[in-house]
Amino acid sequence: MIDASRYPLLSRIDSPADLRQLPETELRAVADELRAYLIESVGKSGGHFGAGLGVVELTTVLHYLYDTPNDRLVWDVGHQCYPHKILTGRRGRIHTVKQKGGVAPFPKREESEYDTFGVGHSSTSISAALGMAIANARAGHDRRVVAVIGDGAMTAGMAYEALGHAGGMEPEPDMLVILNDNRMSISEAVGGLTKMLGRLSGSRTLNALREGGKKLLGDKHTPTARFVRRWEEHWKGMFVPSTLFEEMGFHYTGPIDGHDIPALLATLKTLKGLKGPQLLHVITTKGKGYELAEGDQIGYHAVGPFDPAKGVVARPGAKKPTYTDVFGDWLCDMAAAEPRLLGITPAMREGSGLVRFSQEYPQRYFDVAIAEQHAVTLAAGMACEGAKPVVAIYSTFLQRAYDQLVHDVALQHLDVLLAIDRAGVVGPDGATHAGNLDLSYLRCVPGMLVMAPADENECRQMLTTGFRHLGPAAVRYPRGMGPGVAVQPSLEALPIGQAQLRRRGARIALLAFGAIVPAAEQVGAELGLTVVNMRFVKPLDRALLLELAACHEGFVTLEDNVVAGGAGSGVAELLAAEGIALPVLHLGLPDAFQPHASREELLAEAGLDAAGIRAAVLARWPQLGTAAVAQAAP
Repeated sequence: MIDASRYPLLSRIDSPADLRQLPETELRAVADELRAYLIESVGKSGGHFGAGLGVVELTTVLHYLYDTPNDRLVWDVGHQCYPHKILTGRRGRIHTVKQKGGVAPFPKREESEYDTFGVGHSSTSISAALGMAIANARAGHDRRVVAVIGDGAMTAGMAYEALGHAGGMEPEPDMLVILNDNRMSISEAVGGLTKMLGRLSGSRTLNALREGGKKLLGDKHTPTARFVRRWEEHWKGMFVPSTLFEEMGFHYTGPIDGHDIPALLATLKTLKGLKGPQLLHVITTKGKGYELAEGDQIGYHAVGPFDPAKGVVARPGAKKPTYTDVFGDWLCDMAAAEPRLLGITPAMREGSGLVRFSQEYPQRYFDVAIAEQHAVTLAAGMACEGAKPVVAIYSTFLQRAYDQLVHDVALQHLDVLLAIDRAGVVGPDGATHAGNLDLSYLRCVPGMLVMAPADENECRQMLTTGFRHLGPAAVRYPRGMGPGVAVQPSLEALPIGQAQLRRRGARIALLAFGAIVPAAEQVGAELGLTVVNMRFVKPLDRALLLELAACHEGFVTLEDNVVAGGAGSGVAELLAAEGIALPVLHLGLPDAFQPHASREELLAEAGLDAAGIRAAVLARWPQLGTAAVAQAAP
């Protein structure tokens, strides 16, 4: 429940319609309360933090001037949307963000009519907004469409594909693109566009001349004004290379201070009345209004619960390394041993564990910005010339580069290693970030070596195996910590296609892939079953599977991937090809997009914790329970 004494204006705003009842003079106070409430709420729940603080004023003004939800407001990336959610009826539940049954961390159409387009990946807003503008024009709807793109999303090619389409259309679509330029992605934004925008925003001379000229010329439709506008495209190139958006067919305005409410109001009022494709460039500060976040924009991009008075405080004591940590250390160790190694990330240096590598091997580190397609084909080109590229990428983001994986890497059998983080159940970030599909979409690619480690040390061994392998290889590992197995410093490879028999039991064999192995071991010990750490999804250990099929009554395959086309499907295909009619129970993730919740909660819901596995096995082979009870009897 919001404290009305601390938030006298915000407590009265249950929807943007309430906001629009206030006079413009109150908007500064609304923004201040909104920022303070955001800091308080995320301090309780954790979540994406810095990007939302940077768009407080912009969000307030947009909902004030536009008739949302009738006017369409499309957010990019989703990191920026917490203030939007607070102003659109979710204020009292924002502290539940990322929790099971709570507010989604990104815009979600099912959650609110104000969330016009669901998003978790970046650079989709302009395409979606253009589609809305076209459909509305055809239907005769008089509504405005605004795309807010930022937090590095303008570094992806999809944004330029949409700009090029919109700017070249006849008749011109009525839409506004707001480029929220905070010079950041999750890390520092990189690439040529970032440098260009920096020069653009720094040209006070250009902007002073331009704004002064507008006032002097008055009506932009006069012959003089039209002539000056054409001439402007030539002379502004003397100051900065700012003709890009105009050449693509957008009328460019800016840059303006994205925290200056009067400037935002004045500019957006003008743009709201203009026809055709418009682009407004605003300069904001990620973490604005919270000094610690402004000073550490990377560290405060996303946070756990914290005390706003103290900031994020590291927990004392040693912690188990995460799989991401294991990868980051392996990459540096292998780079020291192998000069051919090159590391690539699509704007995920921190998340994928490349910070140390980027510092120790800056000439061998390549952050390509939010450009997953380019990352994979870049790796293919490197491999053509004898380098050994390692692409560190989230499972859900690799989906964006699937054609490049197939066409540019696998088809040419190029020597590229994919280190796939956030595989399987990810949890609080929801369906947009879930890595539930990678075993299915990797297993079907000819020539791919696909591995899934059961623990931290095996992850290091598999990375070495993939690196030593000649051809495309993938190691997929989950978010967070593993079971706590000590990581050995050696760079030891595993025999390709060889599984590990963890427990010799009877009757039923549990064939576990990756992170599900520890739960399978627990169930196997309880019921007296055979347990295999399969290790390799492709190729499977054919010899071991045939041996076990000859002396067991059935198989259970277990994976944190969807059942359809996953690792278990490979086992069934192998048995069918050998003419072996053996019952197989496939346990995996459901044929559905899982909502946001903790990883543990989602695994339990899917029946992939020890209790769920045990229940499923006994439901299929109830006699095992009787045998287990008899075995345990004194």
